[in-house]
Amino acid sequence: MNRYRKFSLLAVALAAAGSVAYAATGGMENDAIAIAHAKIGLVQAVTVAEQHANGKAARAEYENSKQGWVYDVEVVSGAKVFDVKVDADKGTVISSAEDKADRDDDHDPKD
Repeated sequence: MNRYRKFSLLAVALAAAGSVAYAATGGMENDAIAIAHAKIGLVQAVTVAEQHANGKAARAEYENSKQGWVYDVEVVSGAKVFDVKVDADKGTVISSAEDKADRDDDHDPKD
């Protein structure tokens, strides 16, 4: 029994070390660190999205998409919800679409 416990602990330790090494080499994205390099701040991106959709932001997220790093802001305007993407370097709206399907991004197609 003791041998299996030691083997299990060794396997867990090796898996954890491998995960840390993978993250350290840049294989894993970290939005919190990446946002430090954005030329446009979150508050400015939310303001741009709210003005574009004429509403109030309900959620904002910094993410890496096909267009590069963008702010994905969900804006509520009346009874409609819009997904507005703001360029993190220029502060301009890249795209805006009404979120009709499910009112959230959990089941939307990947960027």
